[in-house]
Amino acid sequence: MTDGVEGPRYLVAFGPKRVPHCFTDVLILGGGLAGLRAALAIDPRLSVTVITKDDLRGSSSQWAQGGIAGVVDPEDRFDNHVADTLVAGAGLCHEAVVDSVVREAPARIGELIAWGTRFDERDGGLELGREGGHSHHRIVHALGDATGREVMRAVIERTRGLENLEVWPDTFTIDLVTDARGCRGALVWNPAHGKTLVWARRTILATGGAGQLYRESTNPPGASGDGLALAWRAGAEVRDMEFMQFHPTVLYIAGGARSLITEAVRGAGARLVDREGRRFMPEFDERAELAPRDVVSRAITVVMRRTHHANVYLDLSHLDADDVRRKFPGMAETCRKFGLDLARDRIPVRPGAHYMIGGVTVDAEGRTDVPGLFAAGEVTSSGLHGANRLASNSLLEGLVYGARAGAAAAAELLAEEPDGDAFRVPPIANPRVEENGSEGTALDLADIRNSLQSLMWRQVGVERRGAELAEALETVEGWCRYVLPRQFADPQGWQLQNMLQVARLMIASALAREETRGVHFRADCPEPSAAWLAHVAWRRGEPGPRVERLAGAG
Repeated sequence: MTDGVEGPRYLVAFGPKRVPHCFTDVLILGGGLAGLRAALAIDPRLSVTVITKDDLRGSSSQWAQGGIAGVVDPEDRFDNHVADTLVAGAGLCHEAVVDSVVREAPARIGELIAWGTRFDERDGGLELGREGGHSHHRIVHALGDATGREVMRAVIERTRGLENLEVWPDTFTIDLVTDARGCRGALVWNPAHGKTLVWARRTILATGGAGQLYRESTNPPGASGDGLALAWRAGAEVRDMEFMQFHPTVLYIAGGARSLITEAVRGAGARLVDREGRRFMPEFDERAELAPRDVVSRAITVVMRRTHHANVYLDLSHLDADDVRRKFPGMAETCRKFGLDLARDRIPVRPGAHYMIGGVTVDAEGRTDVPGLFAAGEVTSSGLHGANRLASNSLLEGLVYGARAGAAAAAELLAEEPDGDAFRVPPIANPRVEENGSEGTALDLADIRNSLQSLMWRQVGVERRGAELAEALETVEGWCRYVLPRQFADPQGWQLQNMLQVARLMIASALAREETRGVHFRADCPEPSAAWLAHVAWRRGEPGPRVERLAGAG
């Protein structure tokens, strides 16, 4: 796996004497919920810099529709939420992690309310929804189907009061900078200043997921796996890269954005029907439309193939129309733009890449195995989700691990002895040498990106087969050999390089796991295997994956 396809340690050449320098105590890469919650947890005596490649309203957190799962109903129990998470995770969750996160959820939800988040209420209390895989109504939501937007509004407003915080919008992180002591910050770029070295005593990675590796995705344009590639190039362990969760119900209209239709629609009673109007989920699972997402996505794929149709349909016509429009105003407006009435018409849907379950390995406080580097949110593999994320546990994870990573990074800094070398510019091991004419033959980057997205959708999608995965890996490694050695001058090239590196790890992991588990469905290995109660872990420079078996594995 190292014969020219891993690419160089750094994507571009940089000389410390030829670029500006900035210094901060804590550098946070990513301005979504995990990143901003980390910023809010850092002691005000420490300086904090948040770097985001869009602005604070461009993250995946902003797009989240469903809500936040938490035990706030007296009739619910922590053990119930834990059990539901473990069942969805198909044997790969870390039970201690699940238990600790579930028990922290009510406090984190209460914190958001105290900061001004306006969750939906009914009869003087929180209105609780139910989604696939949950045994109880425990999902708090806001503005019907726009929870992420409301939560981010409140959190962004809260961060504006932090005098120790500086935000750099429209700034692309090219690489983490490391030396023998660990992570020392990052090399970043923006149109106004070009490259800048940002030196930090601690760095927190909160860059989100990788849904844009697929042609069909619910993710915003920036969700291209950049943080995963940054961490991997810097030597951090990444694991479970085969586990990409596909959301079953993505609006499928020619010419329209692939808008997610929240799980809460099915929780409210929507039915999935085929092109003839026949309800099909009961034949696949006794929980019908409330089965976990991997089950529903596979069922839809089977029905599309069986009916020779490009999609299935969501049917809400049997529900109270006014109630549907009240609960899901955003989705109703989106459908209306295409001449559809959410409450009356059958809504065309199909699966789309939604949430990256695998990622950078972290401990209970968000530490990676690179000293000085923490991570939180979707970019991580924390042990919470296992092989399949339970609905509405994602914003919860971002809140919990963002707070933990920020607090732990700050505590480490405040406990350190004064260090006169803390901000001394270190020598960079093996900095990349500037290559004259490194661009060579011009490449159509958009064409390669489109080809990659199509390949991933066809051969590394909801259903996978060993022969197709092997073919996909050969194709992507071929692209890596002539794209990764090049030095590009702007984010379009760097983003493509990151996507190729992450795609290679995802495909190789899917090929290695010769079983079906959670969101990873191998049609040629359709049953789970006790031998694969294990994480598939990767580190740069190693010839292949390490299989880390969990207790109880065969």
